[in-house]
Amino acid sequence: MIITVTLNPALDKTISVSRLMINGVNRVEDTRLDAGGKGINVSKSVKALGGETLAMGILGGESGLYIQHSMDKLGIPSKFCFVDAPTRTNIKIVDNSMHTSTNINERGEPVDEATLQQVFENLKQEAKPGDTVIVASTNPPGTREELLGEWTRELKAMGVKVCLDCTGVSMRRALTAGPDLIKPNKGELEEICGRRLYFDVDVIAAAKVLIENGVQRVAVSLGAEGALFITEDQVLRVYGLKVPVVSTVGSGDGMMGALAYYLQEGMEWKEAAMRSVAVSAAQVMRPGSEPALLSDAEALLEQVIVDELM
Repeated sequence: MIITVTLNPALDKTISVSRLMINGVNRVEDTRLDAGGKGINVSKSVKALGGETLAMGILGGESGLYIQHSMDKLGIPSKFCFVDAPTRTNIKIVDNSMHTSTNINERGEPVDEATLQQVFENLKQEAKPGDTVIVASTNPPGTREELLGEWTRELKAMGVKVCLDCTGVSMRRALTAGPDLIKPNKGELEEICGRRLYFDVDVIAAAKVLIENGVQRVAVSLGAEGALFITEDQVLRVYGLKVPVVSTVGSGDGMMGALAYYLQEGMEWKEAAMRSVAVSAAQVMRPGSEPALLSDAEALLEQVIVDELM
């Protein structure tokens, strides 16, 4: 079982225009709504790959109800805590002529400690030894910086594998708890280590420091350029695939979902890494934050190129 936790989910509203006119009037060509937030997107990916998943976290207001209804329609089991404040809405503006996507993301509302504790109590009830828990999202404003680290330590003591895809100080502090896998993009890894990372060798060196300090595996997504996958004794450079881009929303979450799913299924690190890049590429071929089609990912797998750097 792969359990995802999204503490600050979002209703993703994608608006398409023929050409975005700054400081002018724009006529909308198409609008779509998707249940969003990193962890929710991961659950959608795991479900599409045929895995068993449970989505958890915090929802509120009409936007939260829409997300809950969307998860029900997708057949993804969920166990959310509901609050009064509405779940945030993130707006994606797609310029069809320039092939650009502009994101306008709300911060979300603060969540009290009692609600966060209830989420964790629910999580401990559901998670069993051998399960994988993926905490993937920004934290609600005002969340204690120690929270992720505390959760990681307690879950690992229960025999649960913990994967993190979060940002900020809380993420840095959680790394000392020894998560089994983290998946930052290059910018997020730069934030974690506090310096610019210009080349692959810089990214690898930064990931190695994290591994020396207790992180088990690091996957660094590099957008269209692919990803780096680093463990104590293995470094893989998997190159990106050229595919028709429909939407980049959730492509990194697709990578995380695939990587966690295939590792839980007992697949070797190299094969899981290659498949996760194929899934990520297949996801950008889908509209909004729809998960990759398994058939598309499998068709792309034969095009994946990997260098074993260590």
